[in-house]
Amino acid sequence: MMPIMMVGMIVVMYFFMIRPQQKKAKEQKKFAENMGTGDRVVTTSGIHGRIVRANEDGTVVIEIDRNTNATIERQAISMEMTSAFQKRSGISSNPTLVETK
Repeated sequence: MMPIMMVGMIVVMYFFMIRPQQKKAKEQKKFAENMGTGDRVVTTSGIHGRIVRANEDGTVVIEIDRNTNATIERQAISMEMTSAFQKRSGISSNPTLVETK
């Protein structure tokens, strides 16, 4: 009876803790790879900007304000905050298709 309970607890922990974390990490990695020039993003530290250039070393240059650029790691861009920012401001992921209210 006890070994069955232990196996059951491990299975429950896998489906409620480990699997969702792996799925979220996979989605974040896919998001970071698919970002392109012109996308409006929000970093994990809360800085809003637009991607100006993607470098080969895993960094991106974002324009924070006119003539103000910052080089950051791709993983420093928050998937959740970027989608919330785009939804709130009505900006689509494609910079040429801007929704108007």
